[in-house]
Amino acid sequence: MNFIDELEWRGMIHDSTPGVKEQLAKEMTTAYVGFDPTADSLHIGHLVGVMILKHFQMSGHRPVVLIGGATGMIGDPSGKSQERNLLDEPTLRHNQEAIRTQLTQLIDFDSDAKNRAVLVNNYDWMKEFSFLDFIRDIGKLITVNYMMAKDSVKKRFSGDGDGMSFTEFTYQLVQGYDYVHLYKELDCKVQLGGSDQWGNIITGTELIRRMLGKEAYGITCPLIKKADGTKFGKTEGGNIWLDPRYTSPYKFYQFWLNVSDEDAKSYIKIFTLLDKETIHALVAEHETAPHLRVLQKTLAKEITCMIHTEKEYNKAVEATAILFGGATAEALKSLDGETLLQVFDGVPQFNIEAADIENGINFIDLCGEKLPVFSSKGETRKLIQGGGISLNKEKITSIDAVVTEADFIAGKYLLVQKGKKNYYLIIKK
Repeated sequence: MNFIDELEWRGMIHDSTPGVKEQLAKEMTTAYVGFDPTADSLHIGHLVGVMILKHFQMSGHRPVVLIGGATGMIGDPSGKSQERNLLDEPTLRHNQEAIRTQLTQLIDFDSDAKNRAVLVNNYDWMKEFSFLDFIRDIGKLITVNYMMAKDSVKKRFSGDGDGMSFTEFTYQLVQGYDYVHLYKELDCKVQLGGSDQWGNIITGTELIRRMLGKEAYGITCPLIKKADGTKFGKTEGGNIWLDPRYTSPYKFYQFWLNVSDEDAKSYIKIFTLLDKETIHALVAEHETAPHLRVLQKTLAKEITCMIHTEKEYNKAVEATAILFGGATAEALKSLDGETLLQVFDGVPQFNIEAADIENGINFIDLCGEKLPVFSSKGETRKLIQGGGISLNKEKITSIDAVVTEADFIAGKYLLVQKGKKNYYLIIKK
């Protein structure tokens, strides 16, 4: 597999330095991508970098994951209008380990292959660097004019945000030195990143040329945006995280399932490992019957299985079917409480005390008197007699039906359904 060719047809190359294709064709090459350890989970905005490393390793090359412990203490101004919050070392170390655990699902760190991945933290070499040593050995090599010419710097000085601190201004030198260090220690000859990192990458190649007299390379990928021009990966609830503690597999699956047709055509190339022929066939199939959403369903399946396992994908599909009426009572009862609440986010909720159902309670009394699910006991009775009421996806056929502790999903929830589309959630307190 040719790395450059693979990325080009997937639309994942924005810029590259001269000679990089020849370097990759010549020998197994080491390249790195940096990740900021600002949280103990990656989010889908990081996935482009992860997928590039995955392709790089599959092409026979060696990927290096750089955790920006030192640079995370500074804050990269690229693409930002404000200075970010800085983190202490224990938090950075915790975040580093969490990120490594996530990455091991996707990238080989532990085999005996020659191109197994390496994880490094730039804090490990920057923490011993004194300020005087840094400005003497590194600062003198790059002019202020050179640094000011970078787009990320110019934007901040032209009124976009609150200006820039000296700390942030030096960021490109620190990142540039990372590249020098990795070149010396790991023979790392390529830096990979988003197009907003181009200036920082070029600073690194320039430092390598001036300090080591060697040639180094860079490749950037486009910043992913939605077809309407808005930011990729953000929802009303914030980031879509890879860690299920922050974004459940159900919500993760739903995000990909609900992308637009245009976005699905580009995302399936970027975020899956499906080959060109398979993707072209899927796009053709989708265009003949867009209402079936075959692209979105395939994209959601591939990426949910990759991040959360096939088991979690199947649970997400079942949860989706529950919402749209096509699932069984058994599927509903298999849901955990968190997923159930997410599936039925926004439906009317009613609380009941555990003591009120301890000895069982007639369904009509529960929904027509104890709780105002329906307007009266009479209305509840008529709905049952008309065959229009279900409890936990099972039709209630008798006006004498009794609700007991055993009926509660995850020991806490009852799902009442009127007709096909009206849901009500009863929560035991």
